[in-house]
Amino acid sequence: MKPRWPAWAGAGLVAVTLVALLLYAKAEQVMLGAEAYLYGYPLVIMDITRASAALTQGPENALHRVRRFPDADFKDVVRPNVDTLYTSAFIDMAQGPWVFEMAANAQRYALMPLMDGWTNVFAAPGTRSTGTAAGRFLLAGPAWQEAVPEGLTLLRAPTRIVWLIGRTQTNGVADYPLVHRLQDGLTLSSLADWQAGMTRPPAPWQAASPRPEPPVRQMQALATVDFFRRLALLMVDNPPAAADAPMLRKLARLGLRPGAPPEWGLLDRWAVGLGRWLADWTVARELNKPRDRVKGWSTPPAMLGDYGTQYSIRAVVAMVGLGANLPADATYPNTRVDGQGRALDGSRRYRLHFDAGALPPVRAFWSVTAYGADDFLIANPLGRHALGDRDPLVFNPDGSLDLWLQADPPEAARLANWLPVRSGQPFLLNARLYWPLPAALNGEWGMPAVERLD
Repeated sequence: MKPRWPAWAGAGLVAVTLVALLLYAKAEQVMLGAEAYLYGYPLVIMDITRASAALTQGPENALHRVRRFPDADFKDVVRPNVDTLYTSAFIDMAQGPWVFEMAANAQRYALMPLMDGWTNVFAAPGTRSTGTAAGRFLLAGPAWQEAVPEGLTLLRAPTRIVWLIGRTQTNGVADYPLVHRLQDGLTLSSLADWQAGMTRPPAPWQAASPRPEPPVRQMQALATVDFFRRLALLMVDNPPAAADAPMLRKLARLGLRPGAPPEWGLLDRWAVGLGRWLADWTVARELNKPRDRVKGWSTPPAMLGDYGTQYSIRAVVAMVGLGANLPADATYPNTRVDGQGRALDGSRRYRLHFDAGALPPVRAFWSVTAYGADDFLIANPLGRHALGDRDPLVFNPDGSLDLWLQADPPEAARLANWLPVRSGQPFLLNARLYWPLPAALNGEWGMPAVERLD
């Protein structure tokens, strides 16, 4: 006797067959959708972040000076640092050109990277690149062709969107007054105002209430067709690089061109939406894979901030670390595991041992920060979130250095070198090397393995 299948089973089989046939027919469109999504992600997230910053930090074309370190209650940005105070601005080049001035600063390391709309760092004035003397820079868009006024150094922005993410070395809370003065030595004004000797007071502004969702969540909630429409419009004033020509031909096969949003039917939307989902799924899977670890530590790629046609890497960095600067200015090794590959756990005690003469090789300074599994700072009685070469660390008689990572305070002799974590909870470590020497960038030197003690 033949088995009798329920009616819904036959309908389900037909539906699965149709989906399979559609997937086969639209396979190229699915793959192109995935590539196009990763290609355009940085530009779209930059625009979302720009719009969000105008509601939470202040208007465009004005410097916003952060005057204090974040604490364990800060949840706006993952892995906040407690090494520098920020001075930032989103700048609209269509309203430019602009003059960015830096007062002389021989007291603290500073880096002032300028990112284009595609998240590439196109200029990075600061201690490493321009020295400690005062600097005056003319920030001009791609179409501006007038004569550069005397006394200004031209910095050519390739896109309408520009993000200045300045950082000034800050040696603890007691250093705030000095660093605030250095921050006040940074100014941004229109070229017309600068030539007229005018300084415009900041316009009245109040943060939006309630606060908008974080940009990453806004991106997740953005419909696929709206993502590509936004990308097409943004590419008009934020033109792709010349090297992107092959990718633009792929976008054209999807019906997407700068200034011309796609006109897709239902099946086209379904196929491109599936491509976006596959791209997100692939990125999440790759991020969870242990790769390229040396003694448990992972180091960001060397092309950070200057991606060329490495679109997938550029997209991943925009997803997990928007605003990354050039490794020559700072590099950030990180680990979630000990030297044996076991997850770091606040129920255990750990040691991070640097041999004599093997401290992080930097021209500026270095630090190690502990974060919880959520990538935020860990509350502790000392309010201590990082240790580094600016702290009163106690060295061993042979010149080596031990940092102690544990939840409970160690013995008194080790307290100065104690980096607190939370008992019973996973944690991670993020080292920061500011103005690293070549050995830290070419692999000759690496962070030592984290040693589990119990």
